[in-house]
Amino acid sequence: MTLLEPFYSLYVRRLRARLAGRPIPAHIGIVMDGNRRWARGQGHANPSVGHRYGAEHVEKMLRWCETAGVRHVTAFVCSTENLVKRGDAEVAYLMRVTEEVVASRLMQPGGRWQLHIAGMLDLLPDSTARALKEAVEATKDCTTGNHLNLAIGYGGRQEVVEAVRTLLETGAAAGKGLTDVAETVSVEDIRRHLYTAGQPDPELIIRTSGEQRMSNFLLWQSTRSELYFCDAYWPAFREVDFLRALRSYADRLDRD
Repeated sequence: MTLLEPFYSLYVRRLRARLAGRPIPAHIGIVMDGNRRWARGQGHANPSVGHRYGAEHVEKMLRWCETAGVRHVTAFVCSTENLVKRGDAEVAYLMRVTEEVVASRLMQPGGRWQLHIAGMLDLLPDSTARALKEAVEATKDCTTGNHLNLAIGYGGRQEVVEAVRTLLETGAAAGKGLTDVAETVSVEDIRRHLYTAGQPDPELIIRTSGEQRMSNFLLWQSTRSELYFCDAYWPAFREVDFLRALRSYADRLDRD
């Protein structure tokens, strides 16, 4: 225990107490940014090691969410652009981490989060896609009401394109022509075909590492989301940072 740890614990308890009875988002989106920069700062020769620390950190974040009463979380793991622009070795490492850390730990008996995948599994290595599908199947009977969406091989624009394509295919299967579908299509029709269908839109989106952009994340769902940017890199993101984000969210709603 460090000299500052008792003060940190006291601050966490004070923040929790001050959030009691205040608005808490039902759904939070998290852009887990800064893994490689954190690893470099820690002196790791291979900055990709930061992805493992970042993946392991998700478990802590889910505990914080459950304690706070947040029942829906969408965690941005990897974009479609990352799969193309990052080096092969880094992508392969990230996929191994996903299989070994994220999928395997979520499949443990007594798990408290039902897993959903937001993204194009056919863009992932077969072993990664298989591990994620197995985790989805293993958690489908989770009764806690907690839902975790892993956005992997994900892009917000691509999600909307896929939703529209599925909508058109569904209409065609029902014997409708393109004109008929176009005349009746609504916002709700598209919403029903998004990866997050059946879940509330995120009221709060948190991005770590100091970057202040959406990076093609939940573009459709975030039209009314509050945004919170934190300077800490994702592996160094603490519970106090999380609680401050919730406090900022509550403060903004109180001002409305």
